[in-house]
Amino acid sequence: MPADPVIQLVDFRKTYQSGEVEVQAVRGVNLSVMPGEFVAIMGASGSGKSTMMNTIGCLDRPTSGKYLLDGVDVGSLSKNERADLRNQKLGFVFQGFNLLSRTTAAENVELPMLYSRPPIPARDQRARALEALELVGLGSRAHHTPSQLSGGQQQRVAIARALVNRPKVLLADEPTGNLDSRTSIEIMGIFQKLNEQGITLVMVTHELDVARYCRRIVVMRDGLIRSDEPVTDRSLAPVELARLDAEQKAVQLA
Repeated sequence: MPADPVIQLVDFRKTYQSGEVEVQAVRGVNLSVMPGEFVAIMGASGSGKSTMMNTIGCLDRPTSGKYLLDGVDVGSLSKNERADLRNQKLGFVFQGFNLLSRTTAAENVELPMLYSRPPIPARDQRARALEALELVGLGSRAHHTPSQLSGGQQQRVAIARALVNRPKVLLADEPTGNLDSRTSIEIMGIFQKLNEQGITLVMVTHELDVARYCRRIVVMRDGLIRSDEPVTDRSLAPVELARLDAEQKAVQLA
């Protein structure tokens, strides 16, 4: 039997009221994301991509149409029910990392489990946090605070935090926006490895070079999907890292 979509938007529309003017942020979008996909959503400011991402993240509801997350109609849920669903089904990675500065990497990763229902015992929380940090290559930095970590390492902690509740979908909002080129490539390589392990990812980005690491690119404009195309060549991370290393050596030899 074919799998059902983990994310499904059906004639999704979102309208905001600005004074006496109605602003149609999204104007009838149909989108399905299957388990195990890696989708980039692109578009200029005002295209509707952030509105769509907020809805996919259960932070908002459609004005009309439907949004189904793992088969659950999000539009029919209360604010508290959406919060519970968000905690159970979704993990979030942000551009600004959003780590607590005075707590260790392991403690930052444990935070989402504090809201789990049923509660997760403290011993299991620590074990799962360390497991998630190992998954992103930061097991040896578990007891370091954010100020003791590089930007790339902080984003790895944020990815581990997003994974610790074992979500159905990992959502990433401009995850490389604060990183240099080499670190961005390393982070996208981590996302690719997670996707190869079966994790579903949806990422918002304005950078085509970053979007090419995904399996599929959805481009929005004026509240509508204008293109939805597969990515044919995803073997980018090793090639791009080798290119950067070669350029750096050339500069050093010059």
